[in-house]
Amino acid sequence: MKPIRFALLGCGTVGSGVVELTTRNAAYLAARIGAPLELARIVVRDKSKARKVDPALLSTDADAAIADPSIDIVVEVVGGEDPAGRWLEEALRRGKSVVTANKSLLAVRGPALLSLAAEHKVDLAFEASVGGAIPVIRTLRDHLVADWVRSLRGIVNGTCNYILTRMRDESASFDSVLAAAQELGYAEAEPSLDVDGHDAAHKLCVLALLAYGAAVKPSEVPTEGIRAIEPIDHRFAARFGFGIKHLAVARETKDRSLDLRVHPALVPARAPLASVDGVLNAIAIEADGAGSQVLVGRGAGSLPTAVSVVADLVDVARNRRAGVAGLLTHGLDITRRPLAAPQSQEAIWYLRMRVADRPGVLAQIAGALGKHEVSIEQLVQEGGGGRRAVDRTGTADESRVIVMLTHDAVERDVRAALDYVDAQPFVHGRSLALRVES
Repeated sequence: MKPIRFALLGCGTVGSGVVELTTRNAAYLAARIGAPLELARIVVRDKSKARKVDPALLSTDADAAIADPSIDIVVEVVGGEDPAGRWLEEALRRGKSVVTANKSLLAVRGPALLSLAAEHKVDLAFEASVGGAIPVIRTLRDHLVADWVRSLRGIVNGTCNYILTRMRDESASFDSVLAAAQELGYAEAEPSLDVDGHDAAHKLCVLALLAYGAAVKPSEVPTEGIRAIEPIDHRFAARFGFGIKHLAVARETKDRSLDLRVHPALVPARAPLASVDGVLNAIAIEADGAGSQVLVGRGAGSLPTAVSVVADLVDVARNRRAGVAGLLTHGLDITRRPLAAPQSQEAIWYLRMRVADRPGVLAQIAGALGKHEVSIEQLVQEGGGGRRAVDRTGTADESRVIVMLTHDAVERDVRAALDYVDAQPFVHGRSLALRVES
C-alpha cells in the first residue's frame, strides 16, 4: 500500500514530539489513515546537532523537500513569518497539504494562506497554533459549524498565567516571579512577546478566523500585558470576589461589529476560568445553540503541542488517501469584518491608585470620575503602612491605596478620568484600570 509521505520543517521542541508520536504510534496511525504515514525528510538549520532521529532523514534544504514530488504533506513547526511563510506558500502552490503550528504567521497571513489552499484544493490545518493540546480549532471549525459564536474568552498564554498565579499565591512581585519563570524555562530570556500580550493577540487573530470568519491583523487588536499588576491587586480582587487573569477576548456587539482585545482582567471567582492556574490554557466559548463550553489543557510543550500537530496530520493524510484533499479548508469564508471602535465598549472597572494621605484627595478623585461619567459602586482605602513616596511637587509623605469598582462605564471615559487624576500632584505613579469580565 502506497504510504502518505510528509516532510517535517523544524525539529526543536515540537518537532521532536512529532517524530516521537509518529514513530511510536506508526501502526495505529496507519490503521486510522488507511495507509502508512512515512516521515520522508526533516529539515533543520544544523545537521550536526544531536537528535534522536535517523541522520539519513536530516537536511538543511527546505526548498528541496518542498519540491520533492513524492512528498504529500509539509508539516511546519519552525515558527516566525519568514522563511516559513514562503515555504508554506510554495508547498500549497505545488498541491501539497500543510500542517502548521505557526500562530504568528497565521495571524498575519492566515487569510491569504487559506485562500491559496482553497485555490489549489489542498488542506491547511493549524490546530496546534492556539492552545497546544486543547482542540479549540476543531471545536470552532467543526463542532460549532451549525451554531453561532457570540463570545470567547481565553487564557492562551501559559507564561502570563504562570506569573499571575505565583504572584497571587506568594504575594510576590512581577519582576521576581518573571525571573523565576525564566530560570524554570517557562519564560523566554526576552519575555516581551508573552508578558506584553503580543503572543495572545496573535492567537486571538487565529481564533477570530474560525469563530467569525474575520481577517484581523494583530496591530488592530488593542493589547495590554501584565507588567503593571502588583500583589496588592490580587489581594483586592479576591476581596471583591474575583481573580486576575490575562485574557484574549472576542465578542460580537449589538451592531454586529467585533470587539477584540487582549488584557488582564478580573474574572468572577466562581467562573471556570478563575480556577485555571499555572501554565494551563483555557478557552470559554458562548454560542447560541451549544451554550457555554470551556476547554482546558496544556497550552505548550513538546508532546502536548505535538498531539495537535499529529491529529492534523492524520486528518490531512486521511483526506488525501480518500481523494478529498482540501476538505478541511473548503467552506472557510474569510473576510474583513467591522471592528468595534477602540475604547467604545462599556464594562465594570477595577481602579487602583496610590495617592498622598491628605485631606480632600478622595473628594477630588470622586469629582474627577463623576465629571467623566464614571460612577463608583464600591471603594476601599488602605493606608500605606508607613510607605512614603514623593509626589510631583517634590513633597515626601505617607501614601495610601484607593481601590474601587465602578458601575458600567465606557472605556474612553475611564481612561480620560484617570489621565486627569494621574496629572494631579497628590497621585504617586500611574493608576491601574482593569476590566471585569463576567
